[in-house]
Amino acid sequence: MVLDGIERDLIEACQRGERDAFRSLFERYKDKVYSIALRYTGEPSSAMDVAQDTFLKLFSLIGTVHEGASFDAWLYRVVVNSCLDQKRRKRRFIPCLERFFQTLQSSGESVLQKLLRQELSGQVGAAVAKLIPEQRIVVVLRYTEGLSYAEIAEALGCSIGTVASRLNRAHTLLERRLGRFVSGSGDLSNE
Repeated sequence: MVLDGIERDLIEACQRGERDAFRSLFERYKDKVYSIALRYTGEPSSAMDVAQDTFLKLFSLIGTVHEGASFDAWLYRVVVNSCLDQKRRKRRFIPCLERFFQTLQSSGESVLQKLLRQELSGQVGAAVAKLIPEQRIVVVLRYTEGLSYAEIAEALGCSIGTVASRLNRAHTLLERRLGRFVSGSGDLSNE
C-alpha cells in the first residue's frame, strides 16, 4: 500500500518539523505500535519502552520516508528494529499470541473447556517464547498482525523466501513442542 493522501500530507508536515503533525501521526499509529511490541515482549512495561523507542526513531527518521513507499511497511520495520534492540538490551522476551486461541473459543464452553483453553494458551505462549527472535517476530507479524509474506518481508528487509523459511521452521518447532495438545489428551476439540 502506498501512502494515501492523508498519510502523505501528515508525513510531509512531519518532515517540515510541524509538531502537531507528528502528534497526529503518533495518535494514528500508537495503538498498532504498542500492540506489536506487547505481543513480542509479553510485558506491558517492555512494550511501552519499545513503543517509546519506536516513536523516537520515527521522529528522527521521518525524513527517510519516500513518496510512493509503503509507510506501514516502513513503520513495521522501525517497530521490528526497536523490538530487536530491546531484546539485545534485556535478553528476555515472552510473547503473547491471543489470536491462536480465538478459534478454540465457543460461546457455550464449559468451565472445564475454559480452563483447558487457558492452559493451552499458556503452553503455546511458552513455546513461542522459546523461538529465536527471527522466528518469533515473523510469527507475531503473521498471526497477530495478519501481514502477508510480502508485507513481512518488506518490514524485515528480507526476501519472501526467508519469511517462508522462518515461518516453516517456527511451525515445525511449535508442532514438535505442542503436538501432544493437538493429537493427544490435550485436544480441546474432543472435550
